[in-house]
Amino acid sequence: MQKRLKRSNGVIMPIFSLPSNYGIGTFGKASYEFVDFLADASIKYWQILPLGQTSYGDSPYQSFSSFAGNPYFIDLDMLIEDDLLEKNDLGNINFGDNERYVDYAIQYNIRYRILEKAFDNAKGKLDNQIKEFREKESFWIEDYALFMAIKHDQLDISWVEWDENLRNRNKDFLEKFKLDHKNEIDFYIFIQYEFFSQWQKLKEYTNRRNIEIIGDLPIYVAYDSCDAWVNSDILKIDKDSKQALIVGGAPPDSYSEDGQLWGNPVYDWDKMKSDSYSFWQKRLEIALRTYDLLRLDHFRGFEKYYAIPASDENAKYGSWQEGGSYEFFDTILEKYSDRQLIAEDLGYITKEVYDLKNHYGFPGMNVIQFAFDGTFTSNYLPHNYERNSIVYSSTHDSSTLKAWLDSLDDEEISLVEKYFGLKNSEKEDYVWAIIRSLMASVADVSMFAIQDFFELGDEAKINTPSTLGNNWKWRARKEDFTDELAEKIKDMSRLYGRYNG
Repeated sequence: MQKRLKRSNGVIMPIFSLPSNYGIGTFGKASYEFVDFLADASIKYWQILPLGQTSYGDSPYQSFSSFAGNPYFIDLDMLIEDDLLEKNDLGNINFGDNERYVDYAIQYNIRYRILEKAFDNAKGKLDNQIKEFREKESFWIEDYALFMAIKHDQLDISWVEWDENLRNRNKDFLEKFKLDHKNEIDFYIFIQYEFFSQWQKLKEYTNRRNIEIIGDLPIYVAYDSCDAWVNSDILKIDKDSKQALIVGGAPPDSYSEDGQLWGNPVYDWDKMKSDSYSFWQKRLEIALRTYDLLRLDHFRGFEKYYAIPASDENAKYGSWQEGGSYEFFDTILEKYSDRQLIAEDLGYITKEVYDLKNHYGFPGMNVIQFAFDGTFTSNYLPHNYERNSIVYSSTHDSSTLKAWLDSLDDEEISLVEKYFGLKNSEKEDYVWAIIRSLMASVADVSMFAIQDFFELGDEAKINTPSTLGNNWKWRARKEDFTDELAEKIKDMSRLYGRYNG
């Protein structure tokens, strides 16, 4: 059983939401200033969203690779400092005209051209460093770079639509492609070298400031990904056509009468078991090198997963199937008994899932916005929390705390007022009254979306599930991070035993 987390506070802040001059948050100066803000505010944990290279829809939960990093997060000023770019390389480039929101179309159209310049300038300068990186990461980097080079050559269509020889990884065909496209393959390896070099520097600085980073590991891989292309044998994918047979999702509930159809191919757990879950062993190895702690997304799916025929138009007719459960965790955790994992156990959770979580001592999650069903018996209410848990004011998939309060009807707001003793309070005090209550709770960690400290509404919402086009865009501004706010958080942290001194 893993050790408990320190009683403390945490903040959810995606990398893309950090301030920058180049249209999206990066690993540059603003990220170091954010770490300084966390330290000044006595925050122990910085939770981020997955760092993977995003694909259609820009979701960090749909990545081209479980191992590769997002090229957009490479800081351009740091490339200038390393003499890989010149300032005039960035002159007269439009990175977007709205400092509050990422324009992904602009990023897609300009970032790779800029990185290509840096790649050309790196030749002869970083050859030995990149060679060493390439050898260290050989278990994934070669397949990834090849996949991306082919994808670019094929005008970004899904690998399932590639020529049969490429789709089925014909060895002779791939070797010829490698010879013909060596420069493009080297370019994608250079990108990953820069990504992990910059990230490692930021992580080391964060740790020196006594802050730990919580990463987020999606349970499934994206269908259009290097993972699925290379490892189709461990997925419920047709051997010949490579079409998905079964995809993941969630059954109908009060929020969605059709359920959720995610489209990710699901694992063949029996096949993975036969080779000791080697793919997951590799995923965990790099994730635990990249982060200090790890949040396991959709934890329920490890016990039982919802399987939907890929031909279905909705999730109504799926069925629950056995996942890897105890045998899976016993195997993959054998080398990592000292590392801390967090179970994302939101939604309808069965006794079997709770038993699995508690067996390994994984802390679960409570979201205050889910608590008020009129009975005051919900496990999401502070008086029902377990100590070995993390309480959230909001998540990347929910409304902000302020927007949630604004959305409640008279009966619901009356319950909130009654529970938190707010009847005679000014409405603008409600957000901080709830923050105070979560800090005062017995939960080991109280976690807050940074937008809740800023008291922002749904203009700052990160994601609305099952929608496309307006997600993963919100960004903070430098002026949002004030000394007064840091002091306010620190004082409250001291008061409730969460001081990170």
